[in-house]
Amino acid sequence: MEAASGGPPAFPGPAFVGPARDCLLCARLVEFRQRQRIACPDWHNAPVPSFGGLDAKLLIVGLAPGLKGANRTGRPFTGDYAGDLLYATLRKFGLAEGTYTQRPDDGLTLQGARITNAVRCVPPENKPTPGEERNCRPFLVNEMAAMPNLGVVMALGAIAHNSVLAALGQKRSAFPFRHGAEHELVSAGSGRPLVLADSYHCSRYNTNTGKLTTEMFESVVARIVQRLGF
Repeated sequence: MEAASGGPPAFPGPAFVGPARDCLLCARLVEFRQRQRIACPDWHNAPVPSFGGLDAKLLIVGLAPGLKGANRTGRPFTGDYAGDLLYATLRKFGLAEGTYTQRPDDGLTLQGARITNAVRCVPPENKPTPGEERNCRPFLVNEMAAMPNLGVVMALGAIAHNSVLAALGQKRSAFPFRHGAEHELVSAGSGRPLVLADSYHCSRYNTNTGKLTTEMFESVVARIVQRLGF
């Protein structure tokens, strides 16, 4: 497979099936989900499916659905500030088309990109436990295996970065998280070459504190676009 140039895939990806709406893998998350369904019955309140096609060259991996964002709307990074910065940047670099209005029915589409989360259910205080990360990891493993054109994985934050490394059978110590870093990897399962591109998470906390600026975030995406030949 030509991971960076966008050449034809060397193999077809297997079918991918995400977690069921009433996934029972994580007792704490199930209990929190049930409370949210009672409190906000018109919200999504279930594992959030990925957004974008499996034929994408770029997979963006976040931490977990936001309580009033993706957990409410049912689409990754939709309904909170993180999505404002993420989708504006993707539109700027030709990876998304349409207008983003914080609604899953706004007509926005992704072009050559797919978005998912390391943990598919909303965790209390936006903090999944290591056990919950492990429980959800097989979905990430299978999702990447089902993307035959995948060349770059963009990790938003250290937890997403570490989850991708674990899913690829790589050691954290060999590839430390650093904003703007690009790690050349090989999947332990398929032997495919992949690039793991790191960015601080595009959360309001990171942007309000100045840890992440729009320019810093855009620079990471710009290099990815150049690498993939979009």
